[in-house]
Amino acid sequence: MSGMILKRIPNPALAIASVALVALIIAGLTLTERFGTARNVSNLLEQAAPLGLLALGQMLVVLAGGIDLSIGTIVTATSVFVAVLCDLYPELAPLILVVTLLLGIVIGAINGLIINGSGVHPLIVTLGTSSVLGGAVLLYTMRPVGGVPVWLEDFAYGGAGGIPFVAMITVAAFLILGLVLRSTRTGQAIYAVGGNPVAAKAVGMSVGRVTVLAYAASGFFAALAGIYFACRTGTGDPRVGDAMTLASITPVVVGGTMLGGGVGTVFGTLIGVALVAVLGNVLNYMNVSTFVQWVVQGLVILAAVSIYVDRSRKL
Repeated sequence: MSGMILKRIPNPALAIASVALVALIIAGLTLTERFGTARNVSNLLEQAAPLGLLALGQMLVVLAGGIDLSIGTIVTATSVFVAVLCDLYPELAPLILVVTLLLGIVIGAINGLIINGSGVHPLIVTLGTSSVLGGAVLLYTMRPVGGVPVWLEDFAYGGAGGIPFVAMITVAAFLILGLVLRSTRTGQAIYAVGGNPVAAKAVGMSVGRVTVLAYAASGFFAALAGIYFACRTGTGDPRVGDAMTLASITPVVVGGTMLGGGVGTVFGTLIGVALVAVLGNVLNYMNVSTFVQWVVQGLVILAAVSIYVDRSRKL
């Protein structure tokens, strides 16, 4: 009976995630009165914002039929990069920020080009990129390095009306990307290539171009998050992105994006980000360790995939 109900829901994973989010909010309000305070809401937004940026990049790649396991190391590499250069040339900080974003785009585009040129599965390619980047960063430093100007730290911690600036940036990114996917040819091409690359190619779409674009966008969002973490901590931490790859996948899958491509929405990813952020917040109030929270994230992914997997595809 439950299976029949799930089949009637267009996006069962998203529906279940929405119900779970409401249940978690109720649980948080019941658990402690601090959960609903303005301060905790602001903290939630700060925690969810960088996760939202990473999830947007991962969602684009998954929609196009791929997966990006290098997101965490791009966050790390760009965080160290921007902190080191800003420490050496603080007067050039605005230019360094732009160069860092371009670096993320280039790394992502390289992922896409390798996937197109080699025909190797994206999982293997991005895992290799992750190893190269991670090893290079650790060869350079094994401890936090560099620094950022005070005005960047102030911006990272700042906000208006109780809403952090980083949350505003993330909301703007969600709105813009939602518009692009819904109303432009590029957005339609991403869905088409992820859903059926052979058919997309047959009607004249450039599968290779779409793949490179998706991975370049993923690199951009990862670099944006890397800049935020550097500004937030005031340094470049060679371990800052260690858990970010799994973290970026969780809200994408939970929000109903299929791990095969062609199916998913920005709104679903937003719900997934909110669910993961609220879950982490509630577990923190319950004094659950970070390591146990990673286990919970993994279980959430498995549950979401088991609900929404297209059994006619090989993931």
